[in-house]
Amino acid sequence: VQLQASGGGWVQPGGSLTLSCVVSGIGFSINDMSWYRQPPGKQRELVASITWNGATNYADSAKGRFSISRDNAEYSATANLTMNSLEPVDTAIYYCHAIIDFGLGPNPRKNRWGQGTQVTVSS
Repeated sequence: VQLQASGGGWVQPGGSLTLSCVVSGIGFSINDMSWYRQPPGKQRELVASITWNGATNYADSAKGRFSISRDNAEYSATANLTMNSLEPVDTAIYYCHAIIDFGLGPNPRKNRWGQGTQVTVSS
């Protein structure tokens, strides 16, 4: 299983960024995909999630500003997080997360994390 996150960077308040997470590999299915973030000195928190068939869930702080979408392919899935009207409080390391179902054994569903990508919102 490979999770590759990209798209972070610096943006001024009010600006936009899109983060992308690609999960790829064979021999498993990809269930929910999510974006989490960890602001400086704080705990990691859920930003948005999306199921395999497109049902979404957002943190209150993300509602109305962020949008998560997903494209499924035969051996991969991509989850994009489009962030609009960014504020300095959105500054954090953003992490991609996926629930992977290996289909075998008593507990086939596993959590997998991608590397973090820094998002900085400042003037």
